[in-house]
Amino acid sequence: MSSPPPDPAAQAAAAAAFHQFTVEAFTLLAVGIAITVLRTFARVRFAGWRGLSGDDYLAWVAILFYIAETCLAYSVGNAANGLANNNMTDEQRAALSPDDPEYHLRVLGSKIQIAGWSTYSTLLWTLKTSLLIFYIRLTDGLAKHYRVRIYIGFAFLAASYIVVALNLYLSCRPFHKLWQIYPDPGNVCQPAVSNQIIWVYWAFNVTTDLYIISIPLPMLWTTTLKPWRKIGLIFLFSGGIFVVVCATLRCALIVLDTANGAQLAGSWAVRETFVAVVTSNLPMLVPLLKTLLGPLIGSILSSRRSTQKLEDATPKDLVTFGGSSKSWRGRGPPTANPITNFTINESEEHIVENVNMQDLKEHSETRRD
Repeated sequence: MSSPPPDPAAQAAAAAAFHQFTVEAFTLLAVGIAITVLRTFARVRFAGWRGLSGDDYLAWVAILFYIAETCLAYSVGNAANGLANNNMTDEQRAALSPDDPEYHLRVLGSKIQIAGWSTYSTLLWTLKTSLLIFYIRLTDGLAKHYRVRIYIGFAFLAASYIVVALNLYLSCRPFHKLWQIYPDPGNVCQPAVSNQIIWVYWAFNVTTDLYIISIPLPMLWTTTLKPWRKIGLIFLFSGGIFVVVCATLRCALIVLDTANGAQLAGSWAVRETFVAVVTSNLPMLVPLLKTLLGPLIGSILSSRRSTQKLEDATPKDLVTFGGSSKSWRGRGPPTANPITNFTINESEEHIVENVNMQDLKEHSETRRD
């Protein structure tokens, strides 16, 4: 005997919510793929096909897992009706016959959850690895202590990935209890809402993100860049903070709403990994964005500066402004390309044009002396 069917209003609301999620999930997937395409275009444009590195290829490996994860999240609602082996009383479990369609939906939903956790972790850890490889290229030629932190990051990623995988596959024994309906296998064997699975993933996901964020910050902070430029670059390389926030929200919502845990696990996984895809690709898009937006911004800034000078200048000053190599306040001649005032020396691969790698090298040499 299956659980009582929901009333028509509840069914309509569930169908509308699933449709909304479907549109959202596949829209985010399309945007994530588009961003990765732009990242690859930017890298090829500035470094050439031969200049592509491991992080560029891993970005596409991550997209493959992102596609798989999105399809699995869609399947939770489409194939399993948002069901798994959780949110059932002992009486409901005992009354549910193995021949009942709901029984098979719950088994299928539980198996989808296991696959979803697997693709979720592989996707995120692939993006983390991609960032570390990017940092290796970014620190090329700098002091060895910068590289040591990156190598520690690789070891941390490998160890943490093994831990979360073993926790997923070994926390519930025997393994088939992860989709067992009756008797109640316990929370640890309910993959959609298992506290052990959720919080172990959260702990290692957050700590690895925070460690990766911490790697470039000392390099950026010790440069001779202006404070506002440092803040901008720190913000650019701290995109993982948004992933941490999404991961925390995801875990909290699943734990607080176990009734809808199966669907929440899939929907929030897609949102979190979308943010991870965007933030991990963003640093490589900076050169392309500056190339595309530079002329427009330069024109706006030039117009504003000219207008400001005309408004502030006296008639005498206007003669000086137009006929002398000095500005009316002795600031020197107005620049012919104002946008260059807002750029910094490029790194050797033009990955992030705002990072002055020479400053980093000089700082590292000073420390060695």
